[in-house]
Amino acid sequence: MLKAVIVDDEPKAIEGLNWELNNFSDTIKVVRTFSEPEEALAYLSKNIPDCLFLDIQMPTMDGFQFLEKLNNTDIAVIITTAYDEYAIKALKHEALDYLLKPIDSDDLELTISKIKKFKSRLISSEKLEDILINFTNNNNKKKITINTDGKLLFLSIDDIVFVESDGNYSTIFLEDNQKVLVTKKLKEVYALLPEDSFFRIHNSYVINLSKIKAFLKTEGYVVMETNQKIPVARQRKSSFLEKL
Repeated sequence: MLKAVIVDDEPKAIEGLNWELNNFSDTIKVVRTFSEPEEALAYLSKNIPDCLFLDIQMPTMDGFQFLEKLNNTDIAVIITTAYDEYAIKALKHEALDYLLKPIDSDDLELTISKIKKFKSRLISSEKLEDILINFTNNNNKKKITINTDGKLLFLSIDDIVFVESDGNYSTIFLEDNQKVLVTKKLKEVYALLPEDSFFRIHNSYVINLSKIKAFLKTEGYVVMETNQKIPVARQRKSSFLEKL
C-alpha cells in the first residue's frame, strides 16, 4: 500500500484529490493532508511517505520553494496545478509527474503506476546499498559506512569523536569539527561501532573513549579532545569508570 501526503492551500482541492485517490484505495492511502507548507515540511522531516501531491501556487510558499526545502529525495513528488506552463519547471525540479486540475481519473491511474515503478527502483537501490554497507562494516573494522544526504560515506572510526542523538536522527561529530547527520537512531549507530573503543555515556551520547581529554567527576561530564563537554549519566558512571 502506497502512503501519500497532499499539500494544497485550497481545502476543496485537497478534498477533490482525496476523493479521486479513494478510487484507488486498494493501492494508495492518504496519510496526511496540509494546507500550510511549513507544517508539511516539519512533518516530512520526520516521516517519509511514498509520494507527495504538491500544489504549485500557494500564498506563503510556492511549490518550487517547498521542493528546495525538502531534503528527502526518496519521496515521489507529483505536482498538481491548474496551469500547464509549470510542466517544464516541474521536471527540472525532478518531480516524478505533473497533474492538471481538475485531476482526471485516467491521468491519476497512470501517475500511480509511475509511483509504483519509482518505489520498486528505490527498494532495489536500497537493497544494493545495504549489501555494500554490510560488506564494508563486516570486513573493514577501521571504517563504518553511513548513508546520508543521498550518498554513502566511509568514515574512519578514529575520526569519530562522539555521536549525539536527535530522536530518529543522529549527528556524528568528527575530529576536524565536521558534523554528519544520519537518519539512524543512536542505538543503530552505536551498534556499528566497536565496543572496546566506544561507550554510551548518556541516553543522548556515545563517545570515543580514546578522544577524552578530561573527566570532571564533581561536575559529572567529560571534555573531549575537540573541547565539547558531554554529560555522564549517573546510572552509567560506574560502568564508564570500569571502561576507563
